[in-house]
Amino acid sequence: MHSMDPDVPQYLSRAVPAPLASRVPWYKSTFPTYAGIFLWVGFYLRLAGPTLGLANVGVCLVGLLIAGLLCFGLYYYVPAMLGMQTGQPLYVVATSTFGAKGGYLIPGLLMGFLQIGWVAAVASISATFIMNGLSETARSLFILIVVLWVYSLGWIAVMGIHYVARVAKFLNWVPLAMILIVVWANRGGIANYRVPQRDDVGGFLNVLTIVIGYFATAGAAGADFGMHNRNRRDVVLGGGLGIVGGVLIAGGLPIVSVAGYIGRGAGSSYDYSAAIASVGALAPVMFFLFAAASLVPTCFSSFIASNSFNTMLPRIPRSISTFAALTVSVILASTGVANNLVGFFNIVGASFGPICGAMMADYLLAGKRWPGPRRGINWAGYIAWLLGFVTGIPEHLPGIPAAWVKADNPAVLYSFAVGFLAYLLLARLGIWPPRMENVVAREKGQLDPGAEDFRTRLVDRRNPEADLP
Repeated sequence: MHSMDPDVPQYLSRAVPAPLASRVPWYKSTFPTYAGIFLWVGFYLRLAGPTLGLANVGVCLVGLLIAGLLCFGLYYYVPAMLGMQTGQPLYVVATSTFGAKGGYLIPGLLMGFLQIGWVAAVASISATFIMNGLSETARSLFILIVVLWVYSLGWIAVMGIHYVARVAKFLNWVPLAMILIVVWANRGGIANYRVPQRDDVGGFLNVLTIVIGYFATAGAAGADFGMHNRNRRDVVLGGGLGIVGGVLIAGGLPIVSVAGYIGRGAGSSYDYSAAIASVGALAPVMFFLFAAASLVPTCFSSFIASNSFNTMLPRIPRSISTFAALTVSVILASTGVANNLVGFFNIVGASFGPICGAMMADYLLAGKRWPGPRRGINWAGYIAWLLGFVTGIPEHLPGIPAAWVKADNPAVLYSFAVGFLAYLLLARLGIWPPRMENVVAREKGQLDPGAEDFRTRLVDRRNPEADLP
């Protein structure tokens, strides 16, 4: 389709909504996807140190519950509802909040750039686990594994992601079996665990920071998952059980395992890999299985990065942009930069917290529906994002007093709140461009007769919260 408006970007004019006939129930789409996201070992590998090291098991579990509810309500629900209502992915529905041209950078290219970090983090952890399974420590072997891991799985992601999706249905549950084995092996020391330096508030807030920071991009990507949901019930059940349940199980059981590992005197490390190693003769096999389960997140992150760069930068061949991005991932993983998981989660939360906050404000201002793309750059969205991002990374800025950094914890929630409130204020002041009409294709690049676009059909209803017809 050639857009009638020369200001309409190609990625927007060619967008085709997911048809209602292709929608599937929550237990076949959203639930297993989000459960798999939290079951990846990178989520809970270093979760216990900043949390269990300050608070007891009960406080940490309560923190996980609250964090899961916040992830669902603040970061996932609105993008998922927009995806369900319109049948469109994040980069389309976000053009209301950031503008048709502004969507190139936020969330378009930003999502791709952050996936480079995710690929690096997954590759680093996977290579480390393979090395643990082999009882090897040679740095050269680690780098070789990283190179082979990133480039081979990146190629698979681009050429055969549909095969990966099939494998994911089964491979995602391998970590759950491993988690249960580890918690059983360390069950005897759980009651004996004592917090070395008690700070329940600090431990609780650290739980919120780590979980929400880890989840932020996946929350915004709720639009991509929601577009395959049939109705609001699918959005709520798939997200509620997949996110809240996933956080409690995939976060709670490893924390309990580490408490048991330390409590029974097996060691003093809060790293989950130590609890895995304590299992005994089965440990090497488990390290390999955890690494094998990381095949799926590597492929999906590579695929999302590839799609992001190919969609937003169509003039650059997909293979070149993808493998250039993967090369950066290799460098980050090989040099050890990707090992700082908690710091990376903080940056992710600061980046996507204000995106989710601004999108929620836009959603509420539009009467809980998608208002359609806005022309050019929506400065209300960009300013709200910048203010929220700066709020979310105080510890990474020079000259910031330590007291301010501590007071800003959990920064990921403050970044969301600032993005939300700033967008509301700027929108009320009229600092946003007019909406665009009839710019998104409905079927194979053609609008329905009468030039009525899908936005009007799916959103302009008397009850926008009702199920799709």
